[in-house]
Amino acid sequence: MESIDIAEDREKFDALLSELGIPRPKAGAVRSTAEALEKAREIGFPMLVRPSYVLGGRAMEIVYSIEELKAYMQEAVEVSPERPVLIDRYIYGTEVEVDAISDGAEVLIPGIIEHIERAGIHSGDSIAVYPPRTLTETAVKKIVDYTTGIARKLYVRGLVNIQFVVRGEDVYVIEVNPRSSRTVPYLSKITGIPMVEAATRIALGATLSSLRLKGGLAPEPGFVAVKAPVFSFSKLRQVETSLGPEMKSTGEVLGIDKTFEKALYKAFTAAGLKIPSGGVILATIADRDKPEAVKLLRDFQNLGFDIYATAGTARALEAAGVKAQVVNKVREGSPNIMDLFREGRVDIVINTLTRGKAPERDGFKIRRAAADDGIPCLTSLDTARALYRVIEATGMRVTPIGKEG
Repeated sequence: MESIDIAEDREKFDALLSELGIPRPKAGAVRSTAEALEKAREIGFPMLVRPSYVLGGRAMEIVYSIEELKAYMQEAVEVSPERPVLIDRYIYGTEVEVDAISDGAEVLIPGIIEHIERAGIHSGDSIAVYPPRTLTETAVKKIVDYTTGIARKLYVRGLVNIQFVVRGEDVYVIEVNPRSSRTVPYLSKITGIPMVEAATRIALGATLSSLRLKGGLAPEPGFVAVKAPVFSFSKLRQVETSLGPEMKSTGEVLGIDKTFEKALYKAFTAAGLKIPSGGVILATIADRDKPEAVKLLRDFQNLGFDIYATAGTARALEAAGVKAQVVNKVREGSPNIMDLFREGRVDIVINTLTRGKAPERDGFKIRRAAADDGIPCLTSLDTARALYRVIEATGMRVTPIGKEG
């Protein structure tokens, strides 16, 4: 219980990391709206805000302005001295996750998991890849050293889950959970390390060496494993489908193959995602995402897709030489976006959030229409890029592991 309290109590946690010399994003705990506004001036936007002592990212949000922070503090959560709101500076980077087994002295890291979606999407809703694809040797070494130091300092006997955000060779700790996590079965299966059994025996007094296990980072296998989330939006009517810090998936699947694209194809297919080889992409992109989206949509167009876009997105595309058919927003009258859905003319939706998730907003209606019609609706450009890579490699031959010939 003491380890859990240290991990959740902001002052104790910051003191632990400071003692170990481990960096983390600027952060604080606040107990009123006034304190939150003062902390915002110190930390800066964007910020990740959440209640303390919660699971599944419940009531967690990324806020980009004073107005959004005020709304969160006044409407989204109940603040009390015993249950402060935790505020962290949001860092744009790659999210990485580690599940480790510790006996209090030695620490075994079966593997490092890299998320396709950048930090800010709940880990349970992210596509996870093992082994990691973009980390430098320096970053990997820091992750191993930080994990080992934290597990020893908390005197964990059993499993510990640690989440990091990585920018180049800079590694920051964003969360420590002295317990099992949803990625344990995934890592255990693909590495062959009996993580639950080992952790249970260690909790009862065994050590890693007595179980014939070595500390440190385990060797990587000769294949790629991709864990993809499964969503039930078609059954959960009026539920907001956009991805964010609050977990929304209801299951997960695993794809394994020799290459990333093949493993990702298997994971997408198992998750029930329809993968079109061509057709129409409906794009409506937030201003902050337009520069990145232009290149991605050009790549889709080069694969033969037609691009339909709302006026602002279409202007950005045309300015970059990407041909796009302008389509009206819902409130702009017919023919509009909803008519495209009714006519069955949309194959993929790429819709990044502007602001607000109320049912009366266009974005919400677009995302719900896609979910109700079983059309892939991607609210993260990282996920859209991953789908592009799968479609680009559509001509590949997929072979079950062990059946290569």
